[in-house]
Amino acid sequence: MKVLVVGANGLTGKHVISLLAEDHTFEPFAMIRDEKQASGLEAKGAKTVLGDLEKDLSNAVKGMDAIIFAAGSGSKTGDDKTIAIDQEGAKSIIDEAKNQGVTRFVMLSSMGTDAPEQGPEGLQLYLRAKAIADTHLEQSSLQYTIVRPGALTNDQPTGKIDVNEQIKDKSKSISREDVAKVLVQSLKEETTIGKNFEILTGETSIEQALKFAH
Repeated sequence: MKVLVVGANGLTGKHVISLLAEDHTFEPFAMIRDEKQASGLEAKGAKTVLGDLEKDLSNAVKGMDAIIFAAGSGSKTGDDKTIAIDQEGAKSIIDEAKNQGVTRFVMLSSMGTDAPEQGPEGLQLYLRAKAIADTHLEQSSLQYTIVRPGALTNDQPTGKIDVNEQIKDKSKSISREDVAKVLVQSLKEETTIGKNFEILTGETSIEQALKFAH
């Protein structure tokens, strides 16, 4: 399965690339904007394709079987980039996937997208942008999975999560590597198709938890 990772050079995206490369079910392709990013991602086992979420994406998506979207404008950019990347860029690649017959799409979203106006003041625009992108994916004909983690850390992975459509106790966090494992495992687990769920660190192995994802 040829998998295009959008946001492959990000902290979570790099974990996604490594996990895909370790699993011989997948052939990972890292979408990059700058050729200088290629060597590091190729060293992790990916092939690289040039693509920019603010430009034409047809060449990047061509020939892919699945897409994992783990891109983000980042906290240091302004509102315009949040709209351009997290909202319009996501919508653009969803449309391109649909146009080119890519069936599977796994979206890295965020807790709080169900009620952006209730989020922290500085995050409301970001959550609204992610929510619009998520809705666009849900309304597409793609076999989607939308994964909404809580606060991300760079801690060591536990391999265990709590998963539900809505997790009541949101006080925990989750490591980026565990989030990456959920994104990759979602490609393997058909029960995640058409699902939108929250994840935090928990007590159930990722493989088992996703079999019963609500």
